[in-house]
Amino acid sequence: MRFRDIDWENWHAQDPATLVFVIQNGSMLLIEKKRGLGAGKINAPGGRLEPFEHPIDGAVREAEEELLITPSGLTRTGENRFQFVDGYSIHVHVFRASGYTGVPTETAEAKPLWVPLDNIPFDAMWEDDRLWVPLVVEGIRFSGRYLFDGDAMLGHELQVLR
Repeated sequence: MRFRDIDWENWHAQDPATLVFVIQNGSMLLIEKKRGLGAGKINAPGGRLEPFEHPIDGAVREAEEELLITPSGLTRTGENRFQFVDGYSIHVHVFRASGYTGVPTETAEAKPLWVPLDNIPFDAMWEDDRLWVPLVVEGIRFSGRYLFDGDAMLGHELQVLR
């Protein structure tokens, strides 16, 4: 499978999902993911949407489940479409949050990790994150498409939206 062979215009993901990046005081709240897709990697809180769940509601629910916090001031900054060569596909709605209530707490799913915005641990994250997470930090809207074979990114297209 090659990136250019994918019919992205008619592409549909198996799973819709979310990520929510809480950014405050020059830092970003990330997680060390303990299970599921991306286990062992550093990512933002998020996960698959429930049937008929709106993406912003799913972003809040996932942060509550993974870190016991309720994000606030959410804005949708982007979306990413991931196709894996094994056939799996996921459409991720990306949100930025300016605040939260509660105390970030480790759960069975995730361990909270505050990182300075000038020292994001990209080497411990998905390969594509270094392309679009800086856009989230800057509040720039985007749309991305990616092809992966396991952890290896085989191709991508990233568009900044105005």
